[in-house]
Amino acid sequence: MSPSIFREKDYRFYFLSNEEERIHIHVTCEQGEAKFWMKPIISLALSHGLNSRRLKEIQKIIEGHENEIIKEWQKHFNKR
Repeated sequence: MSPSIFREKDYRFYFLSNEEERIHIHVTCEQGEAKFWMKPIISLALSHGLNSRRLKEIQKIIEGHENEIIKEWQKHFNKR
């Protein structure tokens, strides 16, 4: 299960339900995908197919939705 948290531009931001406990967000688009850690600071964990311009753009979007992402993470993973 991978619930979408939000979409912005051509990106889909989502969680994977059976992963590690450290808060993070996945993002995908036609060009590739990435995973960003949310704590202790927002930082790139891994990426495939995305150039540095896209990764910077994605990180700025994540920074703008930081509180929402963390709230949704807690809501989703506290259900289990």
